[in-house]
Amino acid sequence: MLMPDDRIPVHMEHALRVSGARDPRLCVVGTAGGDDPRWPLAMYDRFAGHAARLSHLALFPMPNVADLEDLLLSQDVIFAGGGSVANMVAVWRVHGLDVIMRKAWQAGIVLSGSSAGGICWFEGGTTDSFGPQLRAFTEGLGLLPGSYCPHYNSEPGRRPLYQRLVADGTLPGGIACDDGAAAHFTDDVLTELIADRPGVSAYRVVASPDSGVTETRLETRNLAEGGLG
Repeated sequence: MLMPDDRIPVHMEHALRVSGARDPRLCVVGTAGGDDPRWPLAMYDRFAGHAARLSHLALFPMPNVADLEDLLLSQDVIFAGGGSVANMVAVWRVHGLDVIMRKAWQAGIVLSGSSAGGICWFEGGTTDSFGPQLRAFTEGLGLLPGSYCPHYNSEPGRRPLYQRLVADGTLPGGIACDDGAAAHFTDDVLTELIADRPGVSAYRVVASPDSGVTETRLETRNLAEGGLG
């Protein structure tokens, strides 16, 4: 998620604070966007003069570093960008990043991301990776239990599809977030829901024997104001 005025995204700032590092090392990973070189360049511009020490990992047309594990395990925060979660996770597995990301998570490195970069840490979610019609994605890394649905308020097809997939068991229950909202987990436990703007929400969506699915709105803390939304 990029701020319109070229500031560092609020959720990135939050991830850097959570790391606890004074001069945090942040690696941005653009696999989901096909390693479009414009994205890391924009990130370097945004972080110019910031205390964070920025690096990036690209896998197309070949890795930009000799040792992927050395790069990623030396970070305080890893941020995965948006795009195709199915393509990203498939490429990660080819290069062994599924194993490396689990090592990073177990080492206490903050794993973060937006859209595809959020879905990938869960068991699955909803995606347009396979075409304009939204479908289920069930091949996530599974570091976090359950499923994740981004863009809950901005794409009309997301909410009904996610509820149907949870109701019929295609996806396990999980968390859905409006644009601007995010879920913060500590290890694999949901700590809080955060937002970069007022008026957006996050939801817990679970299968229900009575109604097929139950959606519960969760309290969301607006990072810009410090209050609950």
